[in-house]
Amino acid sequence: MSFSILASFWLVSFLLVIVPGMDWAYAISAGIRGKTVVAPAVSGMLLGHLAVTGLVAAGVGAIVADIPYALDAVTLVGAGYLLWLGIGMIRHPVSPLAEFSNAPDRSMQWIVKGIGVSGLNPKVFLLFLALFPQFADPASSWPLSVQMLTLGGIHLVSCGAVYLLVGYSSQAVLQTRPEMAQRVSQVSGFCMMAIAGALVVELVIQHS
Repeated sequence: MSFSILASFWLVSFLLVIVPGMDWAYAISAGIRGKTVVAPAVSGMLLGHLAVTGLVAAGVGAIVADIPYALDAVTLVGAGYLLWLGIGMIRHPVSPLAEFSNAPDRSMQWIVKGIGVSGLNPKVFLLFLALFPQFADPASSWPLSVQMLTLGGIHLVSCGAVYLLVGYSSQAVLQTRPEMAQRVSQVSGFCMMAIAGALVVELVIQHS
């Protein structure tokens, strides 16, 4: 693969990552909790992206795309998961006095939730399935699967940098204005619910 192809893919990938979505909402919710859980939350999301990259590189993505209603099932599961997370954030918003204390949080919970947020996001699956082949070079000496994994690795670097910046920045801002913590927590929850609703609406439109 040429450097120009990799650079072009990185630019496209970066532009997609900086668009706020469910990953941003999750990074912000981790930032509200404090800096100790931002890295685990982002790590979880990156693991979810890595899992999807592996599926696409292995050719499973194309197989699933050909199975009737398989993508629909993934969409519904992902939407339901986001809805559950959003409702939880709205019902139990962050309490600044508690969340900005030095009390430890369970990192593994943030990792697992992060995997669900990105790994169950059908948009990530469809994006990789549609985007990766455009930058793959069949004439390259690199195997196609290696090319896919390379592109996925570049995307992961962009995701990690942006999501860590979002998480730590929101944490720094909310520490100076802790009264905003509950409000931002609830807004993030509403965003997750809105994205879940949009996924279902889009699915209905596709089948109407």
